[in-house]
Amino acid sequence: MLTGLSLGSCSTKTNKEEEQISNDKIAKSFEDFNGRPVYMELTEQIIDTISDDNLVQAVFDNLSQKQPTDYKKEYETVMSWNKSRQAIYMIWLLEAEVNNGGYNQFYFNSSGQFYKYLPDALKLVGAIRFADLTTRANNIYTKENQKITQHQDGSVEGFSKSYEDNPLNKFDDEFYALYRTEDLYNIQVKYIRKYKSEFIDK
Repeated sequence: MLTGLSLGSCSTKTNKEEEQISNDKIAKSFEDFNGRPVYMELTEQIIDTISDDNLVQAVFDNLSQKQPTDYKKEYETVMSWNKSRQAIYMIWLLEAEVNNGGYNQFYFNSSGQFYKYLPDALKLVGAIRFADLTTRANNIYTKENQKITQHQDGSVEGFSKSYEDNPLNKFDDEFYALYRTEDLYNIQVKYIRKYKSEFIDK
């Protein structure tokens, strides 16, 4: 009995230690992300020295720095960039929104102002299957817009209710499943490496 209690106590301690290690790793991850270098200007040398793991985020951060403080001008600013910069910026928004709250959230937030351009942006970098998926989602969003947005009155409750029987929900599952067969991040990395002159500021 004492042995059993001793082993149980040891096991509990191990679990607590493992939990603490996991929490420390998460905290370190957030610390690293918040402390990451943000480049106001990207040069060829800087792009060449950034690891693949950090490249897309570095390009997005650089593009975000080009935004005016008034985000009402986001659309105008993004549309003034070359197609490559537009693509990485828009795809980043799509991924962030869909991974957080699905296509419904993507269209609802300011990211939705770029929805018509996403299929071409995805095709440009070589993410053909994601382009096809987003084209189909766009078609449903346009066709059934009234049904999708009928509860979206600007309140949290209204937005939450808009997920009920939402025809966009099925595309979320496809998006997550597609991640397992088509590495969207790596596709973007390869594109940036190949066309790095499109992202260089000087």
